[in-house]
Amino acid sequence: MAAPYDICIRGAGIVGRTLALLLARDRLRVGLVETPDPAAASDVRAYALNAASHALLSQLRAWPDDSTNAVTPVLRMDVHGDAGARVRFDAHEQGSGTLAWIVGATALQDRLREAVRYQPGIEVLTAPADAALTVICEGKASATRAELGVHHEITRYSQHAIAARLTCELPHDQTARQWFAQGEVLALLPLEGPQGRAAALVWSVPQERASALLALPPHEFEERLTQASHHALGRLTLASERSGWPLQLAKVSRWCGPGWVLAGDAAHTVHPLAGQGLNLGLADVRELARVLHERDYWRSLGDARLLRRYERARKAQIAPVQLATDGLQQLFAHDAPALSWLRQWGLRSFDRLTPLKHWAARQAAGPV
Repeated sequence: MAAPYDICIRGAGIVGRTLALLLARDRLRVGLVETPDPAAASDVRAYALNAASHALLSQLRAWPDDSTNAVTPVLRMDVHGDAGARVRFDAHEQGSGTLAWIVGATALQDRLREAVRYQPGIEVLTAPADAALTVICEGKASATRAELGVHHEITRYSQHAIAARLTCELPHDQTARQWFAQGEVLALLPLEGPQGRAAALVWSVPQERASALLALPPHEFEERLTQASHHALGRLTLASERSGWPLQLAKVSRWCGPGWVLAGDAAHTVHPLAGQGLNLGLADVRELARVLHERDYWRSLGDARLLRRYERARKAQIAPVQLATDGLQQLFAHDAPALSWLRQWGLRSFDRLTPLKHWAARQAAGPV
């Protein structure tokens, strides 16, 4: 008896829902396993999405409505390092309309949930079902990955991330700001549209300091944060609760086997300093859908040789990103004088090399 679904996707986060929408366009019968997440409504995270992710979600009609100010186009990026070293990116100088788009996690999930509801080829499930292919999109703590015996190699950083939503005294001017200082990485991502006075905070700090910052009364935390951001947006005040989590670099020993495959954080995680985590997951989705769409007519969706094409392609793309983000984290995590000099020299040299900046911006944008 044939399985009731062609594909069962375990995990209905952003990566899982996007994949379901892509596969349903190929008239595949998709079961999407959704488990209740009590914390979803209060998710304060925001994502910096590149041009490739924007194109994919727009193609699926799953891009949040720009008129609601749920999306903020980034026209400039301002990166600060040691002793005044600085790198600036400008969309006009790069020859593009936008460097990235900042989208709140909840707004994106809501838009994807709505798109799935209107797609008859997708059935939302509460438990896994039989299928020719199971795609595991359960995130970095995937239980199914563990059940399959896939080795999950984790490098734990001595940092935790702190996230929150902020109200800013000054308008953000569609600029994403980042500071590397004293082993910490502070990022303020513009929110609430082009004229907004709000930001998403991602602050990577040593574990002990993270606990102390999260325990501070709101007004003391706001004062520390305003000082750390050098008053670039004036006084910063909390507009949400703070959340924190440990940071890690992770990869798996294998991405696929007969009848199953991994995607998104279930297969890889990187440090958030470059804002590429979700972009990598959506690139997984795009590549897996392409491989399945172009398969030989006689080949099963769960054919291991077919799925290894996807694995090879994604490993080749992700390995350099993991290497680069890990290298930057190690470079900026220590205060040794020699490393401080190297950071200053590197940032200033990079900022002067316009062709290199253009190349880096194109790589971050991804293939469209």
